[in-house]
Amino acid sequence: MSSTPTQDRSEIAFFDLETTFPPTRSIVEFGSILVCPKRLVELDSYSTLVRPADPSLIYSLSGRSNGLTPDAVVSAPTFFDIADEVFDILHGRIWAGHNILDFDREIIREAFAEIGRPAPEPEGMIDSLELLTRKFGRRAGDMKMATLATYFGLGKQTHRSLDDVRMNLQVLKNCATILFLERSLPEILTMNSWVSRASLAEGSSGYAGFVEPDEVSISCISPCAVPSFPRSPIRKIKLLHKDVILQLFCSRLIVRFGISTKFVDDAGRPKLSFVVDSPPSLCEVLYACDTVAQIWVLDSGCGSEWRPAVTTKYGSFSDPTVRLHIPTVVDGDVVQFATDIYKKEASGNVQKLDLSEFDATEVEAMLKPGSFVDAFLSLNPYDYEQRAGIRLVTERLIIYSE
Repeated sequence: MSSTPTQDRSEIAFFDLETTFPPTRSIVEFGSILVCPKRLVELDSYSTLVRPADPSLIYSLSGRSNGLTPDAVVSAPTFFDIADEVFDILHGRIWAGHNILDFDREIIREAFAEIGRPAPEPEGMIDSLELLTRKFGRRAGDMKMATLATYFGLGKQTHRSLDDVRMNLQVLKNCATILFLERSLPEILTMNSWVSRASLAEGSSGYAGFVEPDEVSISCISPCAVPSFPRSPIRKIKLLHKDVILQLFCSRLIVRFGISTKFVDDAGRPKLSFVVDSPPSLCEVLYACDTVAQIWVLDSGCGSEWRPAVTTKYGSFSDPTVRLHIPTVVDGDVVQFATDIYKKEASGNVQKLDLSEFDATEVEAMLKPGSFVDAFLSLNPYDYEQRAGIRLVTERLIIYSE
């Protein structure tokens, strides 16, 4: 790419950074492509290794399998040397990337601040992690680029900047195509879905990606009765398809049992969950989803034991509860909450908690029995070790302070 600023800034700048490991994040590779927003084709590209200003950081690259080694970057230009090129690529254009809102954008700002220069400013931002989580749901798993690439059969992520931005563009194209087809051909694509889209009301809400109707009826593909349910405590609901049945927002759920850490995943990390009382309206939705999902599982030849989403006491329909799961993600050696967790004060102010470091005890201290929470949930199916059911995954959690 030319280092001379261009007049036309309409291209979308997809970019990606590779950095040294925490606690010091220093750029060791910058890669970008300019994409035509009308045809989604690559117009130009730029990639370079970057030598950290602190020589000691170079040796933290030892052991990487992607080719970013001390020997590879020791003779590379510094960020000061490439700052003009980076500024011209990014300034005044729409930025696009995976997790750029929380990561790449801040690293770019810090890098320019360190050399005493103003940072480039975007005309707009497209964070594919946030966008695809909201629009595509978690049907592709944890929504990391490597997982998305595997889901769409795009090959293995190399963790090299230029490769990753090109993969990011392909992932977006694939997701957009599927969403377009689902909207354009609903009668075909919902034929094997668990829930029909036709009965969902259109609307808007203060939370992107959720619909807020006064009342919603869900009609099922299979012949079973599904009741309507009132607005409270089910406040917002949006249908996806069979990989994620619904996304919904439940308000003022009462915590029955706090955080449980007795289960661990294959990597030894605690699988966090807590139990809340299930109001009648939520029970009706989950009973309906259970019925449809179980029929689909049986039709697929699954021989697993079905576990209902609603747990009842002693086999009766009294005192129902549901278990909400708080997922985690791993970035290198760092474990983080995949759930956005907020605290709601008595005044009504809502503040996002800084949980950049995984600490189950901090969340456990807030989720005490009897406390109230608002929960944005995705209902994900599972079939694991001869057990099947619907897992309620907490995408966003608002905890009421005492």
